[in-house]
Amino acid sequence: MILTVTLNTALDITYRVRNLTPHASHRVTEVTERPGGKGLNVARVLAALGHEATVTGFAGGTTGRALRERLAHTTGVVDALVPVEGTTRRTVAVVDATGDTTQLNEPGPAIAPAEWSAFQEVYEDLLGSASAVALCGSLPQGVPVGAYAGLVRAARAAHVPVLLDTSGEPLRRGVAARPDLVKPNTEELAELTGSHEPSRATRDVRRRGAHTVVASLGPEGLLAHTAEGRWRAAPPRRVRGNPTGAGDSAVAGLLSGLVERLPWPERLARAVALSTATVLAPVAGEFDRAVYEELVGRVRVTGEADAA
Repeated sequence: MILTVTLNTALDITYRVRNLTPHASHRVTEVTERPGGKGLNVARVLAALGHEATVTGFAGGTTGRALRERLAHTTGVVDALVPVEGTTRRTVAVVDATGDTTQLNEPGPAIAPAEWSAFQEVYEDLLGSASAVALCGSLPQGVPVGAYAGLVRAARAAHVPVLLDTSGEPLRRGVAARPDLVKPNTEELAELTGSHEPSRATRDVRRRGAHTVVASLGPEGLLAHTAEGRWRAAPPRRVRGNPTGAGDSAVAGLLSGLVERLPWPERLARAVALSTATVLAPVAGEFDRAVYEELVGRVRVTGEADAA
């Protein structure tokens, strides 16, 4: 079982319009709702790849109930979310006919100390049956800024490989706890290290404690700096569409490749192909399988393994 943690879950709402014009009224042509938050997106992609996934984090209020009702109908994903008094947030993506997306993210609920303690107990229990864990997304109000660092340490103590995908101070503190893998984008790398050169920044993050760094370069693919070597992976072509969730699909590709013990070039090819195929899917947490199968063997992976 692969465990994904989403402390700030969301109900993702996608509106489709012909054109998005500021200060104007719009007729919505299509509405979709999905359980959301980065870790839930990761779990859905993992399930589509044939892996058993369990999701944990917080859910509360009417939005939280709607999220869990939809999650119950998601094949291959087990709900281990912790109930809270506050109301789960909503995220709204407005997608026009060209695929350009405008994202609106509500704040999450305030988490009480007792709720945070209850989550930690659930998390440590789930680690006992996990083959890997992903810690994903922002922290809701009330959760300590060093929360991910503590969760990384708990996973390492349980000998469970742990991937961290967050930003800002939670990322800085989480990296110091020595996660097995971090997956920042270029903006998060620059904020963490002060360097806008990805190769230099990934080396810096490894020196700060991360065992492996896989940086998202947007439509240019991924840059990986590992103990085994350094690689760049790029899609064979660029695509237009809704990029929401593309990074989460890359995380699913990296995690599935980890538990399947794939060589790094194959893991990166899978992650890039999934990310690209997600841009062409209608909502986050899904991918166009035909595009994925077409691209996975055509992703360009360059670099070299370090000598043993």
